[in-house]
Amino acid sequence: MRPAAEADRTWIEDRCRRRLTGAMFPLANLRNHGWGGSHPRAVDFWLDEGRDLLLARTKEGMVMPVSVRPEPGAAATALGGCEAMGVIGPTEEVRPFLDASGLTGCPAKLDADEPQFELVLSEMVVPEGPGALAPLAEIDRAIAVDWRTAYLIETLGEPASKARATAEADIDRYVAADSHRALVVDGVPVAMTGINAALPEIVQIGGVWTPPELRGRGHARRAVALHLDEVRAGGVRSATLFASGLAAVRAYRSLGFSRIGSFSLVIFTASAVIAG
Repeated sequence: MRPAAEADRTWIEDRCRRRLTGAMFPLANLRNHGWGGSHPRAVDFWLDEGRDLLLARTKEGMVMPVSVRPEPGAAATALGGCEAMGVIGPTEEVRPFLDASGLTGCPAKLDADEPQFELVLSEMVVPEGPGALAPLAEIDRAIAVDWRTAYLIETLGEPASKARATAEADIDRYVAADSHRALVVDGVPVAMTGINAALPEIVQIGGVWTPPELRGRGHARRAVALHLDEVRAGGVRSATLFASGLAAVRAYRSLGFSRIGSFSLVIFTASAVIAG
């Protein structure tokens, strides 16, 4: 595999779109943060057209295999010596790459294979219930930061000592991007939902959170459905997400989501060096 050049952009975007539900992060990062720039989420690509191999890595070190399963060793060699903060993507791409690059078993704060789902928004079922959506900018920032802090600790394994600072930066970014919403019932925020990656035709839902004391009331599923109804009105045709836990799976299935595979999220405790 070789480092990609700007002349390869059409080929890269075509290959990503052929695997759209598994390649939303590299495509969205390319669109929002650019190629090879200084932004932490700007992306670089490596490819081999003849063998249809493609992977991406952000400036901050998140590796995103798009199509390496046929020859994961080639992908590991291409990134040999680079640091990785984590590896995310379809499970059938991520696990072989981890093995080939010597990263399997590295200490990780998150190492999970989660079921991935997709929904054609014209077929979505919007549950009835109380509440309406509000942009995060319209609710108490302290509440949003508290929720995000708890989410990072419970869902992503972030150390409590670091979670709040990360949460504050995340909430500021979400407000600036207008990417997240809160479900508000009788003036009280009860759940949060967000869009982690967006393309004109599809969005990826993430960061869904309900405080423990408010769970089991359908708030999260209604928040997600209302948010998707909002983007559907803007022309988005489908959505994808990956779910953690049986309760989340049941909630998403009730909206009409169907399982399409598995998505792996591996985030290392400290950056690891890829063995090429």
